[in-house]
Amino acid sequence: MGADLATLQRISGENAIERWLQIPGKWVEEPNRRRGGESGVQRVLTDDGRLLYRKQQVGHIYRDLLHPFGYPTAIRERDALKAAAALGVKVPTLIYAGCRKVNGEWQALLVTESLDGYSSLEDCYANGDRERWGETLHQRILQQYGATLAKLNAGRWQHGCLYLKHVFVKVDGERIDIALIDLEKARQRFSAKRAARHDLRQVKRRSSWTDAQWQAFVYGYEAAFGSAIKGLQT
Repeated sequence: MGADLATLQRISGENAIERWLQIPGKWVEEPNRRRGGESGVQRVLTDDGRLLYRKQQVGHIYRDLLHPFGYPTAIRERDALKAAAALGVKVPTLIYAGCRKVNGEWQALLVTESLDGYSSLEDCYANGDRERWGETLHQRILQQYGATLAKLNAGRWQHGCLYLKHVFVKVDGERIDIALIDLEKARQRFSAKRAARHDLRQVKRRSSWTDAQWQAFVYGYEAAFGSAIKGLQT
Protein backbone atom coordinates (compact mmCIF):
# COMPACT_ATOMS: atom_id res chain seq x y z
CA MET A 1 0.00 0.00 0.00
CA GLY A 2 1.45 3.35 -1.07
CA ALA A 3 0.51 6.92 -0.28
CA ASP A 4 -2.40 8.32 -2.28
CA LEU A 5 -1.23 11.94 -2.48
CA ALA A 6 -4.39 13.28 -4.06
CA THR A 7 -6.42 11.98 -1.12
CA LEU A 8 -3.92 12.89 1.59
CA GLN A 9 -3.57 16.47 0.40
CA ARG A 10 -7.29 17.02 0.80
CA ILE A 11 -7.10 16.14 4.51
CA SER A 12 -6.28 18.85 7.04
CA GLY A 13 -5.56 19.12 10.75
CA GLU A 14 -4.66 16.23 13.02
CA ASN A 15 -6.45 13.77 10.76
CA ALA A 16 -3.74 14.34 8.17
CA ILE A 17 -1.01 13.35 10.63
CA GLU A 18 -2.86 10.14 11.47
CA ARG A 19 -3.31 9.26 7.81
CA TRP A 20 0.34 9.91 6.99
CA LEU A 21 1.45 7.73 9.88
CA GLN A 22 -0.67 4.86 8.55
CA ILE A 23 1.39 4.71 5.34
CA PRO A 24 4.06 1.99 5.63
CA GLY A 25 7.67 3.11 5.36
CA LYS A 26 11.25 1.93 5.82
CA TRP A 27 13.72 3.61 8.14
CA VAL A 28 16.65 5.37 6.46
CA GLU A 29 17.54 7.20 9.66
CA GLU A 30 16.55 5.32 12.79
CA PRO A 31 14.98 7.51 15.49
CA ASN A 32 17.69 9.08 17.59
CA ARG A 33 17.28 10.99 20.80
CA ARG A 34 18.30 14.65 20.91
CA ARG A 35 16.79 18.02 21.79
CA GLY A 36 14.81 16.26 24.50
CA GLY A 37 12.96 14.03 22.05
CA GLU A 38 13.24 11.65 19.10
CA SER A 39 13.56 12.21 15.37
CA GLY A 40 13.89 9.75 12.51
CA VAL A 41 13.27 9.49 8.76
CA GLN A 42 11.43 6.85 6.72
CA ARG A 43 11.12 6.26 2.98
CA VAL A 44 7.53 6.20 1.74
CA LEU A 45 6.30 5.26 -1.74
CA THR A 46 3.28 6.85 -3.40
CA ASP A 47 0.78 4.87 -5.42
CA ASP A 48 2.30 6.25 -8.61
CA GLY A 49 5.84 5.23 -7.64
CA ARG A 50 7.22 8.53 -6.31
CA LEU A 51 9.68 8.32 -3.43
CA LEU A 52 9.02 10.50 -0.38
CA TYR A 53 10.87 11.02 2.90
CA ARG A 54 8.82 11.27 6.09
CA LYS A 55 10.53 12.85 9.10
CA GLN A 56 8.80 11.76 12.29
CA GLN A 57 9.38 13.56 15.58
CA VAL A 58 8.23 13.26 19.18
CA GLY A 59 9.25 15.95 21.64
CA HIS A 60 11.98 17.16 19.27
CA ILE A 61 11.85 20.93 19.80
CA TYR A 62 13.74 24.20 19.61
CA ARG A 63 13.27 27.36 21.64
CA ASP A 64 13.48 31.00 20.59
CA LEU A 65 11.84 34.32 21.47
CA LEU A 66 8.64 33.38 19.67
CA HIS A 67 8.55 29.88 21.17
CA PRO A 68 10.14 30.07 24.65
CA PHE A 69 8.45 26.82 25.69
CA GLY A 70 9.51 24.96 22.57
CA TYR A 71 8.16 24.15 19.10
CA PRO A 72 8.89 21.23 16.71
CA THR A 73 12.05 21.55 14.64
CA ALA A 74 10.18 19.98 11.71
CA ILE A 75 8.01 23.10 11.48
CA ARG A 76 11.06 25.34 11.54
CA GLU A 77 12.43 23.24 8.69
CA ARG A 78 9.14 23.62 6.81
CA ASP A 79 9.49 27.42 7.01
CA ALA A 80 13.12 27.26 5.88
CA LEU A 81 12.26 25.07 2.88
CA LYS A 82 9.60 27.54 1.76
CA ALA A 83 11.96 30.49 2.19
CA ALA A 84 14.82 28.79 0.34
CA ALA A 85 12.58 27.86 -2.59
CA ALA A 86 11.35 31.47 -2.78
CA LEU A 87 14.99 32.60 -2.99
CA GLY A 88 15.61 30.31 -5.96
CA VAL A 89 17.58 27.72 -3.98
CA LYS A 90 16.90 24.11 -4.94
CA VAL A 91 15.65 22.15 -1.94
CA PRO A 92 13.46 19.05 -1.55
CA THR A 93 9.86 19.74 -2.56
CA LEU A 94 7.64 20.08 0.51
CA ILE A 95 4.66 17.70 0.44
CA TYR A 96 3.28 17.98 3.96
CA ALA A 97 4.17 19.37 7.39
CA GLY A 98 2.09 19.31 10.54
CA CYS A 99 2.29 19.08 14.31
CA ARG A 100 0.09 18.43 17.32
CA LYS A 101 0.35 18.02 21.07
CA VAL A 102 -0.45 14.65 22.63
CA ASN A 103 -0.46 14.42 26.43
CA GLY A 104 1.51 17.66 26.56
CA GLU A 105 4.23 16.51 24.13
CA TRP A 106 4.78 17.76 20.60
CA GLN A 107 4.51 15.36 17.68
CA ALA A 108 5.45 16.50 14.17
CA LEU A 109 5.75 15.21 10.60
CA LEU A 110 7.62 16.65 7.63
CA VAL A 111 7.19 14.96 4.23
CA THR A 112 9.37 15.89 1.26
CA GLU A 113 9.90 14.51 -2.22
CA SER A 114 13.09 12.68 -3.15
CA LEU A 115 15.72 14.59 -5.12
CA ASP A 116 15.74 12.19 -8.06
CA GLY A 117 18.99 12.13 -10.01
CA TYR A 118 20.97 13.87 -7.26
CA SER A 119 23.71 12.47 -5.03
CA SER A 120 25.35 14.04 -2.01
CA LEU A 121 28.88 15.37 -2.41
CA GLU A 122 29.86 12.99 0.39
CA ASP A 123 28.64 9.99 -1.62
CA CYS A 124 30.12 11.35 -4.85
CA TYR A 125 33.56 11.63 -3.26
CA ALA A 126 33.28 8.19 -1.63
CA ASN A 127 32.25 6.60 -4.96
CA GLY A 128 35.14 8.09 -6.91
CA ASP A 129 33.09 10.62 -8.89
CA ARG A 130 35.64 13.37 -8.20
CA GLU A 131 38.24 11.43 -10.19
CA ARG A 132 35.78 10.64 -12.98
CA TRP A 133 34.70 14.28 -13.18
CA GLY A 134 38.20 15.62 -13.62
CA GLU A 135 39.43 18.80 -11.97
CA THR A 136 37.81 21.26 -14.38
CA LEU A 137 34.30 19.86 -13.87
CA HIS A 138 34.89 19.43 -10.14
CA GLN A 139 35.75 23.13 -9.79
CA ARG A 140 32.66 24.08 -11.80
CA ILE A 141 30.57 22.03 -9.35
CA LEU A 142 32.16 23.83 -6.40
CA GLN A 143 31.48 27.19 -8.07
CA GLN A 144 27.83 26.23 -8.41
CA TYR A 145 27.73 25.11 -4.79
CA GLY A 146 29.12 28.50 -3.77
CA ALA A 147 26.55 30.34 -5.89
CA THR A 148 23.70 28.27 -4.44
CA LEU A 149 24.71 28.89 -0.84
CA ALA A 150 25.18 32.60 -1.61
CA LYS A 151 21.54 32.86 -2.73
CA LEU A 152 20.41 31.45 0.60
CA ASN A 153 22.69 33.70 2.64
CA ALA A 154 21.84 36.80 0.60
CA GLY A 155 18.27 36.34 1.77
CA ARG A 156 19.61 36.43 5.36
CA TRP A 157 19.02 32.71 5.78
CA GLN A 158 21.67 30.57 7.45
CA HIS A 159 21.68 26.84 6.75
CA GLY A 160 23.43 26.07 10.02
CA CYS A 161 24.48 22.46 9.38
CA LEU A 162 26.64 22.27 6.27
CA TYR A 163 28.28 18.90 5.87
CA LEU A 164 29.04 17.41 2.47
CA LYS A 165 26.16 14.97 3.02
CA HIS A 166 23.77 17.94 2.97
CA VAL A 167 24.95 19.22 -0.44
CA PHE A 168 23.44 17.36 -3.40
CA VAL A 169 24.67 17.56 -6.98
CA LYS A 170 23.28 16.49 -10.35
CA VAL A 171 25.43 16.63 -13.47
CA ASP A 172 23.68 16.30 -16.83
CA GLY A 173 26.08 17.02 -19.66
CA GLU A 174 27.15 20.64 -19.25
CA ARG A 175 24.39 21.38 -16.76
CA ILE A 176 25.17 21.33 -13.03
CA ASP A 177 22.45 21.57 -10.39
CA ILE A 178 23.02 21.89 -6.65
CA ALA A 179 20.44 21.29 -3.92
CA LEU A 180 20.63 21.74 -0.16
CA ILE A 181 18.91 19.41 2.30
CA ASP A 182 18.34 19.10 6.06
CA LEU A 183 17.41 22.70 6.89
CA GLU A 184 16.30 21.72 10.38
CA LYS A 185 18.74 24.17 11.98
CA ALA A 186 18.24 26.94 9.41
CA ARG A 187 17.18 30.36 10.60
CA GLN A 188 17.06 33.92 9.36
CA ARG A 189 19.69 36.32 10.68
CA PHE A 190 19.62 40.10 11.06
CA SER A 191 22.04 40.55 8.17
CA ALA A 192 23.11 38.59 5.10
CA LYS A 193 26.78 38.86 6.05
CA ARG A 194 26.14 37.35 9.48
CA ALA A 195 24.40 34.38 7.84
CA ALA A 196 27.25 34.15 5.35
CA ARG A 197 30.04 34.16 7.91
CA HIS A 198 28.43 31.39 9.95
CA ASP A 199 27.85 29.08 7.00
CA LEU A 200 31.17 29.78 5.32
CA ARG A 201 33.10 28.92 8.46
CA GLN A 202 31.34 25.54 8.46
CA VAL A 203 32.06 24.92 4.77
CA LYS A 204 35.73 25.75 5.24
CA ARG A 205 36.09 23.60 8.34
CA ARG A 206 34.25 20.58 6.93
CA SER A 207 35.76 20.39 3.46
CA SER A 208 39.12 18.96 2.45
CA TRP A 209 39.52 20.92 -0.77
CA THR A 210 42.77 22.18 -2.22
CA ASP A 211 43.43 25.91 -2.36
CA ALA A 212 42.36 25.95 -6.02
CA GLN A 213 39.12 24.14 -5.20
CA TRP A 214 38.35 26.50 -2.33
CA GLN A 215 38.97 29.46 -4.61
CA ALA A 216 36.52 27.99 -7.13
CA PHE A 217 33.88 27.82 -4.40
CA VAL A 218 34.69 31.39 -3.32
CA TYR A 219 34.47 32.66 -6.89
CA GLY A 220 30.98 31.22 -7.32
CA TYR A 221 29.90 32.43 -3.90
CA GLU A 222 31.04 36.03 -4.21
CA ALA A 223 29.73 36.40 -7.77
CA ALA A 224 26.25 35.39 -6.60
CA PHE A 225 26.39 37.17 -3.24
CA GLY A 226 27.35 40.43 -4.91
CA SER A 227 30.23 41.41 -2.62
CA ALA A 228 33.33 40.02 -1.00
CA ILE A 229 33.21 38.48 2.46
CA LYS A 230 36.08 39.42 4.75
CA GLY A 231 38.42 36.52 5.43
CA LEU A 232 36.91 34.30 2.75
CA GLN A 233 40.02 34.19 0.60
CA THR A 234 42.23 32.78 3.34
